[in-house]
Amino acid sequence: MHVANISSSRQIRQASRPGFSRSTLQCQANSKAKFLVGGNWKCNGTRSSVKELVDGLNAGAASIDESKVDVVVAPTYIHLDMVSKSLDPKFAVSAQNAWIEGPGAYTGEICVEQITDMGLKWVITGHSERRSLFSESSEVVADKTVRALEHGVSVIACIGETLAQREAGQMFPVIDGQVQALVDKVKDWEHVVIAYEPVWAIGTGVVATPAQAQEAHAHLREVLEAKLGVPTAQKLRLLYGGSVNDSNCVELAGMEDIDGFLVGGASLQAKSFLTIIASHTASKH
Repeated sequence: MHVANISSSRQIRQASRPGFSRSTLQCQANSKAKFLVGGNWKCNGTRSSVKELVDGLNAGAASIDESKVDVVVAPTYIHLDMVSKSLDPKFAVSAQNAWIEGPGAYTGEICVEQITDMGLKWVITGHSERRSLFSESSEVVADKTVRALEHGVSVIACIGETLAQREAGQMFPVIDGQVQALVDKVKDWEHVVIAYEPVWAIGTGVVATPAQAQEAHAHLREVLEAKLGVPTAQKLRLLYGGSVNDSNCVELAGMEDIDGFLVGGASLQAKSFLTIIASHTASKH
């Protein structure tokens, strides 16, 4: 049994599915999707540190083969304009969240219309920090996703289970429910990317083993094939997120159903992020 250590006294168990062996899951090579690497900068950065990061990314942009990999970065709202004007166009710029309604009396929120007004084409929805800290339900995440799509904005929709849910054997029901909320409302999946981020691995330094990540992604691919049809599911990009770094990215990228990454802390270091982007060469797609 493969495990990932949280501490010297605690381990993450491999989830189990009746009727499926790990080898079976790893052999379900159904992805035909182009690799994508996203960088979520979260609530980090000053004007000076963001400029330094942008300069570092620009310096490495020539190494990015746009025919093989898409790259998206998500700065804070107050840095979106600065970054979009100064970052090499090989990097798409994304908002980290969007309000569920249009313009109006919603203090502190940013609507999709304002995102498109800045010329941005991406937004993240449903990150676990939005779900846990701001009590966003899967239904709200789906509504935000639909609203973005209706305005021509592509979406990285995040899903994932907590440690308690995984250890209680609820991993698959939880992520299935999160996916179902999207399936119930999203009609066109061409501009949707799903990021699987086990909550216990986000910002903890713990990363799922390649087998654990592939297990979840193969399950998601199978569920999506059943709900959306094989052609759509094969083209739908499934990203892994959760303490991805420049040391573990190559092995993870080699998994059959991992189509890229949504990177947190490592995306704040230009050299590390560029290394993660380059890991697309290990992909089996």
